[in-house]
Amino acid sequence: MRKIVVTVIMLASIAVVAFAAQHEDNAQAVLPAKISKEDMTGSIFSREDMVEMERYGTNTLDVMTLMSSDKKFASGIYKAGKHQIVLTEEEPYGVDEFLYMVEGTMTLTSIDGSVQEIGPGEAVTIPKEWAGVVDTEGYLQRWVSNAEDGSGLE
Repeated sequence: MRKIVVTVIMLASIAVVAFAAQHEDNAQAVLPAKISKEDMTGSIFSREDMVEMERYGTNTLDVMTLMSSDKKFASGIYKAGKHQIVLTEEEPYGVDEFLYMVEGTMTLTSIDGSVQEIGPGEAVTIPKEWAGVVDTEGYLQRWVSNAEDGSGLE
């Protein structure tokens, strides 16, 4: 009987050590970056890692939800007021970026004169070489950016 009790205690000890090791590994696990429906309506901007700054002559709020380990890919949510950005062939957009408009609209006028308006529920992908004018009365958007050299994602 004593042999059975000792064996059970040893097995239980091994199980506890294995569970603790697995739990420690899970604490270091790389996890997907989820944005909830509530976050998408703007509550994400109450997070401690929200960055508020003056940009393009307007107040902006930005939360980066993911930065890849190689620092070349990032995603987040961005809110800005009325502004205009003029981008030239010498100083183009700079990153390949996917934007999903949650609220507001953005008008993109390319250097060839073509115009695209992106509104709520619509998306646009802007190549890093794009040049033109961005006009908006303000928006809330979900963004995903890629930069081969990692610039522009800080």
